[in-house]
Amino acid sequence: MGDVKGFINYKRVDFKKEKVDKRLNHWNEFAIPMKEQELKDQGARCMDCGIPFCQSGCPVSNIIPDWNDLVYRENWEEAYYRLARTNNFPEFTGRICPAPCENACTLAINKDAVTIKNIEVSIIEKAFANGWVKANPPKKRSGKKIAIVGSGPAGLACADELNKASHFVTVFEKNEFIGGLLTLGIPNFKA
Repeated sequence: MGDVKGFINYKRVDFKKEKVDKRLNHWNEFAIPMKEQELKDQGARCMDCGIPFCQSGCPVSNIIPDWNDLVYRENWEEAYYRLARTNNFPEFTGRICPAPCENACTLAINKDAVTIKNIEVSIIEKAFANGWVKANPPKKRSGKKIAIVGSGPAGLACADELNKASHFVTVFEKNEFIGGLLTLGIPNFKA
């Protein structure tokens, strides 16, 4: 960890939200992104706690301390690659996940937890803005064909992992749109 006293030196800062009267006029995002320095400071709050309970609190087992430290060190591209190793879709988990990792954060025992969710969504947004998110089809295919029934988060994540493992994957969906609950159950301003 880069700043061993970061959790002492910096207070938790969350995304600011657009005023309600403005939010009522659209269905877009209403969280106002933080400046890079603010995110760096929040990454610095991550303690070298020995046992990162945030990871076990994370439903997809993200390696959270690594990318918090990389954001602190302003190595955003590597932070994206670390995040993408364990999370197939950080572009929406960073927005809709209830962040059990923050409740599991060691710092949350007696202080405000690290703003893990804000850092996660900021990493993926910066990755899209800089063109780091790219299709990476396998160079050679296994020849095996696999069908995935249902295009919700689990189906799409499974398809992504099987594709990375060089298999041909076809996703079947009964509804007219893919995405399952992501498309049909979550309002646009959350997704």
